Amino acid sequence: EPTVGERASRHGEAKASIARRALSALGEGFQGSIFVDAGTTTAAVAAHLPERLGAARPGARRVEVVTHSLTIAPVLAALDEVSLTVVGGRIRGVTAAAVGAETVAAVQRMRPDIAFIGTNGVSAGFGLSTPDPDEASVKTAIMRSARRTIVLADASKHDRELLVSFAALDDIDVLVTD
Repeated sequence: EPTVGERASRHGEAKASIARRALSALGEGFQGSIFVDAGTTTAAVAAHLPERLGAARPGARRVEVVTHSLTIAPVLAALDEVSLTVVGGRIRGVTAAAVGAETVAAVQRMRPDIAFIGTNGVSAGFGLSTPDPDEASVKTAIMRSARRTIVLADASKHDRELLVSFAALDDIDVLVTD
């Protein structure tokens, strides 16, 4: 499994395009809560979030954003439009994401309006998958807790089946891909 740093430079234009399209689901004047999963395509969502939210207006309500990604958290923390919560746990080095029972328990206590989820594989028969069981548990918890789930997957993820399935295709509300 390539590290988050190695994956960050792959398919950059596709990820940016996917992120902008996925963020259009927020609609104009969105006020609510968002969970941003760990991953490089979801990192593009964080990077393009200010464009979608527009400049913070005095007195405007800030959007609540939650993540368990150590690489995405600093991007979100710098945004005036965002009130950030970072979910902790054991950090998995290859993805720089919090995983484990503590992370899953924290996610299960939340109810975000929208979750942006990344995946390593998308397959008609196996659904969404990732190579790590702990990552899969967190992704499942995020999807179950969210009111609406938007999965982001560039074309390199299509027809791939990795070790652990974390959701069936009919668990997804929206799939955004190139």
